[in-house]
Amino acid sequence: MNILIRPETTADIDAISAVTEAAFRNHPHSKQTECFVIHALRKADALTVSLVAEVDGKVVGHIAFSPVTISDGSTGWYGLGPVSVLPELQRQGVGKALVREGLARLKTSGANGCLLVGEPAYYKHFGFKHFPKLLLEKIPPQYFLALPFGKTVPRGTVTFHDGFNATA
Repeated sequence: MNILIRPETTADIDAISAVTEAAFRNHPHSKQTECFVIHALRKADALTVSLVAEVDGKVVGHIAFSPVTISDGSTGWYGLGPVSVLPELQRQGVGKALVREGLARLKTSGANGCLLVGEPAYYKHFGFKHFPKLLLEKIPPQYFLALPFGKTVPRGTVTFHDGFNATA
């Protein structure tokens, strides 16, 4: 399968919504708000990196990165998510391609690191791991993961962009 990863355009917005809705429709931990989160981040101009995956000219995946706030004052850290792939193409490398390209673009831009809430067994392949001195309220620690791009790891409580609170 030939996967093209590229920045989103305004022409992709409806396709991104459709992919996101389909990807999370039956997800056991989803509250079905991922689409609203992406719209809120876009509206707030907080999509630092927003990429789509295309196969045969069709958008089949999307990934978003947005700035986070850390209580110790550290800057240059971003949250990964949501990441969405059409159900029929999951486990075929689309998500991995999106994550790899998104992380590469963050590094190139001078970011200090990336944070996410996700499955440790999956994200460890990209270098993410749990750091006990980084906290995200209401999330079990083992699912809150970080990938520093340098040697410094912040300490403190992380707050994702307000767009993550969107429910409509």
